[in-house]
Amino acid sequence: MADPTREFFAGLAAQGHTPLLQSESGTLRFDLKEGKRTQRWYVTVKKGDVAVSRKGAAADCVIHAEKALFDGIAAGKVNATAAALRDAVTMDGKVGLFLFFQRLFPGPSGEQGDDRPVAGYAKRRP
Repeated sequence: MADPTREFFAGLAAQGHTPLLQSESGTLRFDLKEGKRTQRWYVTVKKGDVAVSRKGAAADCVIHAEKALFDGIAAGKVNATAAALRDAVTMDGKVGLFLFFQRLFPGPSGEQGDDRPVAGYAKRRP
């Protein structure tokens, strides 16, 4: 069975350098609850260079979520910002670091033959 969270973090680790995080440095720890267990992912960002481990060390930003919800975020089925706004994802520390990091989450895949209009800038009508 596929694990979107594991695949997401493995992809980050394999990529190594991420241009979208070029202007950021810091550490993030993802504490993902699954029943009574907590799965931890530790991400270090240094001017775009990304390293991923499973340590539970202190971090600049700690993100708390249910594992099933984060699987949805990692698969592009759940919007991280919307989840945070409804307190399904909570953060301690430098929240701005997470705001930069969320750029790495995949967007909706459109696998369902999605023909809905994509949100964009409002256009002025003559």
